[in-house]
Amino acid sequence: MTTKAWSPAQIVLTLLGTAVSVVFLAPFAWALFTSLKSETEAVEVPPHWLPEDSTGQAWQALFEAGILTDWFVNSVVVSVCVTAVVLLVSALAGYGFARTEFRGRNALLGLVMAGLMISPAVLGVPLFTTVQQMGMVDTYWGMILPQCAPAAMVYILYKFFQGIPRELEEAAFIDGAGRWRVFFTIVLPLSRPSLAAVGIFTFIASWNNFLWPYMVTNNPDLMTMPNGIATVMNSYGIQWAQLMAGGLMAGLPLIIVFVFFQRQIVAGVAHTGLAGQ
Repeated sequence: MTTKAWSPAQIVLTLLGTAVSVVFLAPFAWALFTSLKSETEAVEVPPHWLPEDSTGQAWQALFEAGILTDWFVNSVVVSVCVTAVVLLVSALAGYGFARTEFRGRNALLGLVMAGLMISPAVLGVPLFTTVQQMGMVDTYWGMILPQCAPAAMVYILYKFFQGIPRELEEAAFIDGAGRWRVFFTIVLPLSRPSLAAVGIFTFIASWNNFLWPYMVTNNPDLMTMPNGIATVMNSYGIQWAQLMAGGLMAGLPLIIVFVFFQRQIVAGVAHTGLAGQ
């Protein structure tokens, strides 16, 4: 069996893809190598890529402090809770807009979509005032609930639900199924690709969210990974090896999500109707 020779276009695309991959992987490699250096070696000028004396002092110092583990757990708790609430709210709202007719439906849908044009930073002060009046400052609920107003996710699921054939639901209604049973036994199983995409996007956004948790909590025991690492930098100066180690630990869940859920992300975007927009 003869091997087909590569065409010039394939060679160019392969080289281009390799170059782009190197560019994207270089910061990750630099962070990994720096985290294995001592603090003295990490700030040497001129810098060098590989550590002369590989050590795990930066990682050891972070774990011995103990609080990094608390920040990691806090990020997991907040991100998982936000993702669960957003999936529930977005699915119910999107299905309601896609399948039910009621007075003011279009106006209400337009109001929800207007949320796409408002930056979360603009809402920071009124949201903080509301959370403060409700006594939820320095609490998990104060970090979770304000992140659960997902206009974009409602729109994604709304567009997907519109593409589900109504005949499937009508057949179930004829068999005596109610609206809730149709939603949970027919609509949701068909929506797994889009639900997976919404869940992944929400988890990533919540995990990376710095501004809101920074505004709503000053308690080190409740801080998430981005806020905790920034606080350590401000309090103790920049320890580059520890900073890189903390950054790698903070990014590890996102790397795992992208590695294991690439297919769900692509399929979810393709099924939402947003791929060509």
